Order: sequence, then structure tokens, then C-alpha cells
Amino acid sequence: MNTTVQRLRVLYTGGTIGMQMSNDGLAPAGGFEARLREAQRSFSKQALPEWSFKELAPLLDSANMAQRNWLTMRDEIVAAYEKDGCDAVLVLHGTDTLAYSAGALSFLLLDLPIPVVLTGSMQPAGAADSDAWPNLFGAMQALAEGVRPGVHVFFNGRLMHGARVSKLRSDAPDAFHVLPRRREASPARTLASIDFQHPRSQTNIAILPLFPGLQAHHIEALATSRPQALLLECYGSGTGPSDNQEILAALREAHRAGTVLAAISQCPNGHIAFDTYAAGSRLRDVGLVSGGGMTREAALGKLFALLGMGMVQKDVEHWFAQDLCGEMHDDPNTIAR
Repeated sequence: MNTTVQRLRVLYTGGTIGMQMSNDGLAPAGGFEARLREAQRSFSKQALPEWSFKELAPLLDSANMAQRNWLTMRDEIVAAYEKDGCDAVLVLHGTDTLAYSAGALSFLLLDLPIPVVLTGSMQPAGAADSDAWPNLFGAMQALAEGVRPGVHVFFNGRLMHGARVSKLRSDAPDAFHVLPRRREASPARTLASIDFQHPRSQTNIAILPLFPGLQAHHIEALATSRPQALLLECYGSGTGPSDNQEILAALREAHRAGTVLAAISQCPNGHIAFDTYAAGSRLRDVGLVSGGGMTREAALGKLFALLGMGMVQKDVEHWFAQDLCGEMHDDPNTIAR
């Protein structure tokens, strides 16, 4: 059910959209609320929701975004809903890691009954041919017309699912897309134990793309940092160097030590189906759990949200394999316009 927005919180985290030139190049700059209100008077003739503004300090180039910033955003969004009575939140964010933040917030805000939309721009507001105001006011207009609860990304005129979107370009306004990936996991039946009301803490997660020449000591070196999860980007439908017994042993030992071994496909349109090839079955047998058709951004955010609650290995593996918000299940009702 779409929510028509009456009280919108605009949460400004930094990013290109509000950057101004410094001696070192473009850098995040404050004072964006005044610029936004001035632009609204001349840019948009359509009715927009009433909005309030909050600037997070320090403002960030999103290349510097970290887990602690995801937690701050989560806390601010929940407070806007629970304490300030807001019925939607618009997050202004840099584009480099916008899809990662959208993925993390999708799972940190499970069952939050209001929509959250992230947007930004490829060019700063005020620059020639900037996409800043079209993206920002386009997101506001979408919210005014009604958006389903959940986390979304609005960019280049499109509203996209927050746990499916990826940044595919660095040089054009249509930078973000939802690629078709097979999503067949079963939707979770209950979310009460992992919804937005549960605070989280920072976690230790590593990502390792598989590649020809990978050696067991690479995995062992990662394992010495005692990651709570290791996200493996496998070939194709979930294969890897499964004839290398040293690699299999290193993975098995990491799993035995308590590390969640999660698998996604490194193919842009890929998905995990371990049983398709023997090389995939062998990886599954040493402890890898399938991420189905999840993107890297969604899988990382999902592991972060689950591990940040203090879940034990087997529970994280259980929930990781379930669809929680449309990231792994093709329900037309979860696909944004």
C-alpha cells in the first residue's frame, strides 16, 4: 500500500549534490537547506510535501561512508518516524556508495511503516546541466504521489528497489539500475525478531571475489582477522576452484571457526545455484550459504544487519537465505516503478 506523504524529513549526509569547489576540488558543503528552499521556489510548480531538514555532521564524500554512518542514518530515520511524526524520509547521499547504503538501510529498517528514499546527483546543484534538482524534486514528487513503505532509490526519473539497485556508470545521469537477476528464495514468514526496532552494532565483514590464481593462504590471511562473515563472489552460478583441496580446507576451517561463508555471483545478471555444477556443490558442502540473486550491495547490507544484532552463525545463515524485503524474491508488489 502506497503512503501519501504529509510530513517529510530531508536528511542531508553530504555527497556531490551539495558540494562546492575548494582548493582541493569539490568537497561537501553546509548551508544546503537555504539553497534547497530557494531552488524549490523556482524549480517546482507541483505540490510537494511539507518538509523539515536535518544536516548530519560531518558531511561526507560518500567514498568515506562507513558502518557507523549507516547506524547513524538508521537512528535518525527511526527518530524522525517515532519522535517527530514524519511519514517519510528523503536521504541526500553521495553516489559512490549510495547503493551500499540503500542495501544496508533496507535491512536495518525492516518493517518500518514509512517510505525511505535515497537520492543524490552526478553533478553538484548549481552546475550547468546538473541532475541535482531533477533528482531531488523528482523524489519529493514521487513521495507526494505515494510510495510504498520500504527503502528506495530515486535517480534519473526512476524509483528503484533499495535492495536491488547498483551503480553501473560514473559518467552519466542514468548511473543507477536494477539488473534482472533470478530471485527465487522463499519470502520470510516472520520479521518480528529482526525488524527496525532492534539496534545494531558495527561488524567485521570481508568480501573476496574468486579469481584464477586464488590461493589458500589468501583465504587464511583474511581468516586471521576473524571476520564474522566472508562474502565470496563466485563464478557463474556458484562455482570456484573446488579441485584445490587447500582452498576447500581453508574455507572449511574458517566456517568451523564461526565465520559465515556467504556466496553471490560475480556476474552482473547472475545468481547462485550450487547444484548446477559439481564445482558449486563442493563449495556448498564446506559451508557456503547461497545468496541467490542478491547483489553485492544487498548481500553486504544484509550480513551487516543480521550480524550487528549479535546473531550466531547458524541463525545468520538461516536468515541470509530467506527473502526479507524483496531482495531475493520476484514479487511484482515489491518492484518500484
